[in-house]
Amino acid sequence: MPVLFLVVFVDLVGFGLIIPLLPFYGEHFQASPATVGLLMAIYSFTQFLAAPMWGRLSDRFGRKPVLVITLGGATLSYLWLAFAQELWMLFAARALGGLMAGNIATAFAYVADITTPANRAKGMGIVGAAFGLGFIFGPAIGGMLAGHDPANADYTSPALLAMALSGTAMVLTLALLPESLPAEVRRAHGAMSRRSRWQMLMTALRQPSVGRLILIAFLATFVFAGMETTFAMWSRRSFGWGPEQNGYLFAFVGLISAGVQGSLVGRLARLFGERRLIAGGSALLAVGMLAIPFATSPLLLWPAMLVVAVGFSLMTPSLNAMISLSVDAGVQGGTMGVSRSATTLARVLGPGFAGLLFEVLGKDWPFFAGALVMCVVIGFALGAARSGSAAGATRPH
Repeated sequence: MPVLFLVVFVDLVGFGLIIPLLPFYGEHFQASPATVGLLMAIYSFTQFLAAPMWGRLSDRFGRKPVLVITLGGATLSYLWLAFAQELWMLFAARALGGLMAGNIATAFAYVADITTPANRAKGMGIVGAAFGLGFIFGPAIGGMLAGHDPANADYTSPALLAMALSGTAMVLTLALLPESLPAEVRRAHGAMSRRSRWQMLMTALRQPSVGRLILIAFLATFVFAGMETTFAMWSRRSFGWGPEQNGYLFAFVGLISAGVQGSLVGRLARLFGERRLIAGGSALLAVGMLAIPFATSPLLLWPAMLVVAVGFSLMTPSLNAMISLSVDAGVQGGTMGVSRSATTLARVLGPGFAGLLFEVLGKDWPFFAGALVMCVVIGFALGAARSGSAAGATRPH
């Protein structure tokens, strides 16, 4: 487990390095806000296409080969990003990176292989902590390397460091990480009928409560991904910020997210229940999105981003818990995969929609629209809470 933690942490630091500078990198090549939205979406789009393939390959051939291949591909994508000379090269490098983004899901599958049901949550938490820490340190380091001046930012150094970190993670995996999936299990996975799995999932998704929860997860991620895409362009026009300032702010969001999910959600869920956390998180995310355009100074912006981070961080684990509790144990893994696919699709559509609003209606409109969408989500969440309360009296524990 320590080796896997280190692999995921190193890889996610590299990924986080790119987050605060990519919109500036696109504008460096004269990309419009709508095009920047597409640039941010292309990674999630190719990830959406490739993730099921990597899952099947890791079931068939083992976790370690997939981790090595995807980390190697990510290393090449960062190298291409570092020396991009035209806008299409940025798109191609990010598309390649998305195709190789099966390593995180494979890492979670690795944890499931090596843990028992009794300690699986702890194992998942360890990998999740590595994920969160990578998103804290990565944006801050990337922002510092790129600099504070958006007109003269250094885009090469962060990409080269990300390349080095992914390459290091690949070497660590190759040298130190043993295979977790026994050969006989791989053969069994290869022979398993995919049609029967699909039929079970469709049966689970016909339950209205599951469909509603996945829709809530989709919409919340749609809004948050749109904010991530347009925020750097908004802060540049509002305060003259560059990659460095945005890197610090995204690191702050990552820190709040890690703290809320790591220490607060469990306690709050015991006090109020997951359904109320989903509704409350929806309301906070709506308020935070609405507050961003009215932040006339950085001093007002930090509290708005704090509210956004807390709201989204309350929703995400609560939704995952509710989805897993709403289906039979035999289809939990597949249903969570469907939920993951829905949120990945939201990260494709959200950035494109927000970038288009930014270009056509103005820099504040992605946040106004996000607040409006979250008001709709609040209605769905309250409906889920009422139906859940009614069902809770009869559902066996």
